[in-house]
Amino acid sequence: MTEETGETALAQTVRRAAAQARRRAAAFPASVSGDDLPWAVIEAFDADIRGHVERDRRIEGERDRVLIAAVNLAETRPEDGADAVEAARAALVDAIDYLEQAVLRFGIVNAAAARHGLGGAGRPVAARP
Repeated sequence: MTEETGETALAQTVRRAAAQARRRAAAFPASVSGDDLPWAVIEAFDADIRGHVERDRRIEGERDRVLIAAVNLAETRPEDGADAVEAARAALVDAIDYLEQAVLRFGIVNAAAARHGLGGAGRPVAARP
């Protein structure tokens, strides 16, 4: 944990992964195809976070929610109207925000993360208020 913030390095990684996911959502469709959007959005989460926290059904549920929201955005067509596209994009960003908060609130650093210097095994990902 860093002295000034009371957070693990993994918490900072969570925030970076969420920011990357939000950028991908904002840039769709120019940045990635509809078929690839769900996986592109959770790419950093799966690569940098999922294997570094203890399994938790609440976190997995929020990850599933991100995938569903990404599919919904990918399936929203321009002919549905700009409002529909933006509503689907906003729902995806909300899902990403909830996933970020779930990991920060419920995440427990696992042994693999500890070996990589991301925090102490068995410790919360983020400091509790």
